[in-house]
Amino acid sequence: MRFSLGVYTREQTIGFLEKILGWQNADKPSLFAALHRSNGMLLGYCGFYHQHIDDVDEIEIGYRMHPDYWNQGLATEAAGAVRDHAFRDLKLPRVISLIHPENSPSQRVAEKIGMSLEKQTIYRGFLTNVFSLARDRWLRARGA
Repeated sequence: MRFSLGVYTREQTIGFLEKILGWQNADKPSLFAALHRSNGMLLGYCGFYHQHIDDVDEIEIGYRMHPDYWNQGLATEAAGAVRDHAFRDLKLPRVISLIHPENSPSQRVAEKIGMSLEKQTIYRGFLTNVFSLARDRWLRARGA
């Protein structure tokens, strides 16, 4: 939680869940639970956030994993699957990830799924790296 706004209160958690359910009920891309293949344990989540960055509506790929599952490639695997869903199934033109400049593990995940640093901006009062990937670049990398 070092690079986020901290641990949510019960009320903040309810608001977060209501926002996600609202996206799902409106047929908008949303978040997915990340489950361990062998035992079904909840590892965290990965999926889509709807952001407004520098006066532009964007779809962000975001991920959070329990610390017990860090450094195992699971965030990269989940984010890669969400990226593929974004471009193959949803035909989104681009996706972004908003990452704190000191959060090098999340930056590596973004880079491993093909994103590159586009710019820095101020998001929620903090300097934030904006990583991005366009669908056409994803298609070219896949030889399509």
